[in-house]
Amino acid sequence: MNTQTTTEFAPILVADIGGTNARFALITDFNAQTNQFVIEHNLTFPSADFGSLESAINQYFSQISFPKPSRACLAVAGPIKAGQVHLTNLGWHFNVADLKAEFSFEQLEVINDFAAFAYAAPYLDDSQNMAVKAGQADENANIAVMGPGTGFGAACLVRTSQGSAVLSCEAGHISLAAVTELDRLLITELKKQLNHVSVETVFSGPGIAHLYRAMAAVKGVEAKNLDAAQISELATTGQCEVCDATLNQFCDWIGSVAGDLALTFGALGGVFIGGGILPRMQQRLLSSRFVERFADKGIMSQYTSQIPVTLVTQDNIPFIGAAACLHVNSNA
Repeated sequence: MNTQTTTEFAPILVADIGGTNARFALITDFNAQTNQFVIEHNLTFPSADFGSLESAINQYFSQISFPKPSRACLAVAGPIKAGQVHLTNLGWHFNVADLKAEFSFEQLEVINDFAAFAYAAPYLDDSQNMAVKAGQADENANIAVMGPGTGFGAACLVRTSQGSAVLSCEAGHISLAAVTELDRLLITELKKQLNHVSVETVFSGPGIAHLYRAMAAVKGVEAKNLDAAQISELATTGQCEVCDATLNQFCDWIGSVAGDLALTFGALGGVFIGGGILPRMQQRLLSSRFVERFADKGIMSQYTSQIPVTLVTQDNIPFIGAAACLHVNSNA
């Protein structure tokens, strides 16, 4: 239970560090009545303008007229191993302990972007997001988050009577399972080009192109050299039957994947889907077989049927999650 008042809340520097942009903000308060963090001084810089994370942070501090906070949490699009962070697309590398010392932070956490998504889940605003599947969330049970974007990410907010923690994982690289005959035919085609057909093979930006080529082969049509954006455009405008079938299959099949991960994580607290792709095809997702395939888990179908699924479209998820990471741990 949060007992902090406005005067006691120690501001938090939060950041969302990606290959394109470095976004920073300050969390200046937490409203326990609305369960919302107050986000201020939000600034975005092109990541390529800086040679290091340290220089980007210094630029941010130089542009805000606010005392430098003593605690920080950074969400990064990359792995964190033994306190070392490598952002491959930027050529940035930093040591968490060194960064903490350089800026005299009393608290510093660095988490990956899907861990931030998991931390954010209990603080999301229902009115800003879209219910994909109705259900009854258990407020004390685990929450799963996942989504296709540049890759496929997933994480779990584990909740017990002793507190909560986030479990990060590499669910995008588990083997993709076939449920229907079309799934099986598509995997057969995908295996002709790829040694390992993983979830990310299909459920990512590059994955849509893989799925399109496999769909063309199954339908006996010669595939064109199309990327995800072109496939989406041709499907939306009704110019390409194979592209349309590809996106329909994408929405159907990800229902099965989401259901698998809900079972894996015991996500009776709900499933939240994000990433850069599905928010742009909301109506197609709603009219697909996602819900049917999510729940269709044999003897565990009653279990999955009760789990609500939400498509997250609200802004600032990494900021909310970074704030929640420190807030939860300091109030545990």
